[in-house]
Amino acid sequence: MGIFNRSDNDTATATTTVNPDLAALTGDYTIDPAHTTLGFTARHAMVTNVKGEFREFSGTLHLDGTDPSKSTASIDVVMDSIDTGNADRDNHLRSADFFDTEKYPKMTFRSTAAEALGGDHYRITGDLTIRDVTKPVTIDLEFNGAAKDPFGNERVGFEGKAEILRSDWGLTWNAALETGGVLVSDKIKLNFDISAIRKA
Repeated sequence: MGIFNRSDNDTATATTTVNPDLAALTGDYTIDPAHTTLGFTARHAMVTNVKGEFREFSGTLHLDGTDPSKSTASIDVVMDSIDTGNADRDNHLRSADFFDTEKYPKMTFRSTAAEALGGDHYRITGDLTIRDVTKPVTIDLEFNGAAKDPFGNERVGFEGKAEILRSDWGLTWNAALETGGVLVSDKIKLNFDISAIRKA
């Protein structure tokens, strides 16, 4: 089932139409942390990728199947829950060099706009706040489907991705390499695998 379908006109004049089946999914949803991943990837030493995720967060979605532009998302992330699989690295990321989690315990995202791109593709723009610095971020989402689980919960699933420059949020710590370049990339790739449960 696709959320959004483009007309059969050529791409220069195509218009995005909403799949009528989506109307049945209109409602409020709670993100399920047990089946959701909020991850990121950074380039390390110019040669490899380090991946991590945040283990503790909460969030809500409002899906409007009749008018997707009215859909919204809100997420709060506990920064101490960062996990890259290395305790020393995680402690460094929690320190004042990076997230300073003692002073800034949460990262938040509040959507400001949403649009249908055609097919199962969605785009949501919002304000991402890290260390009390707020900047806009655009996230491309793909709808993975809707289903009722064995416990009677109505679920929807989305995959998403975005790229940001950490320096935009004042995250500028780095170390120079003898061979040139820096230890940690400025560009960070964000990736999301979201499962949300419809509120009763």
